[in-house]
This record gives sequence, C-alpha cells and structure tokens, in this order.
Amino acid sequence: MPVLLLIGKNIYFGNIMILDFKELNMSEVSDRNKKIIDEFRANDGKVGGPFEGRTLLLLHTTGAKSKQERINPVAYVRDGERYVVIASKGGAPTNPDWYYNIVANPELTVEVGTEIFQVRAKVAEEPERTRLYKKMVEMMPGFDDYRKKTTRKIPVFVLTPVK
Repeated sequence: MPVLLLIGKNIYFGNIMILDFKELNMSEVSDRNKKIIDEFRANDGKVGGPFEGRTLLLLHTTGAKSKQERINPVAYVRDGERYVVIASKGGAPTNPDWYYNIVANPELTVEVGTEIFQVRAKVAEEPERTRLYKKMVEMMPGFDDYRKKTTRKIPVFVLTPVK
C-alpha cells in the first residue's frame, strides 16, 4: 500500500511538514488534502493548524501519465508578479509527483486567496534558482533543512501569470 513519505516523526505533504502524525496511506492523503483545500477555499486562502500563517496556493496540474487534474496545496513566495514554488518533497531523494506533472504540462491554474488564474511554469536556472530558494528559506526556514537532507538539486519553479 502506498504511504506518504515518513521521516522520523515528521511527514512531508507536498512542501509542508506535518509533525507527529501516523503513517498515512494514499486514501488518507487524499482525505487530508481535500480538507486543506476545503479550508483554503472556505477561508479566502487561509488555513490553520500546522499551516497557519504560511503562504499557500492551490496548484492545479494535469497528471503527466493519467491526464487527470490534480490539486496540491503548496507553499509559495512572491518574486514581483511571479509566484515561486519549490519541489522539495521535504528533502526526499525524489521529486514530488506534481513536479513531473508541471514538466509535462507547464500551463497551469493556481488559486491564491480568492483569485483563480492561469500561469505558465518554468524551472528556474542558476543563478536565479539559488536566489529564489534563499528567498523561500528567509520566509520558511525549514526549506534549508530540506536542502541539507538530499543530494538532489531541488527544483524551483517560477509561475508567471498569463495575461
């Protein structure tokens, strides 16, 4: 049975660490994801619990293999008019599934607060990647821990609104 990534007592859900939860099967992940999405939408993009005070957006991707819509709550930082998301997967050795979805289908929809709009995603190249990663670390220091836990170069996506 597939299980959400569990490292010690920490579980990583997308880019966000959930502390002291039991192992979750994929059905439980879907249920938890749905609850976060519902709370996000009911509260103008704000959520509580371990996510309180975090800047989250809902990332709508098209499955690289399934072609089905997927929605993931993801931490972000702004860079001017652009939104920056990091495919950290909590420092796991592999990229999150949504990384592959974006690479395959870079035209996305995002929800930020009460706004829903189209963006075009691009993987940031150096030196921009490092600058943007540091910007996320300044806002959410846990991202520095993720970088230290893995040997892979964690991808940084720049989401540019489509006018």
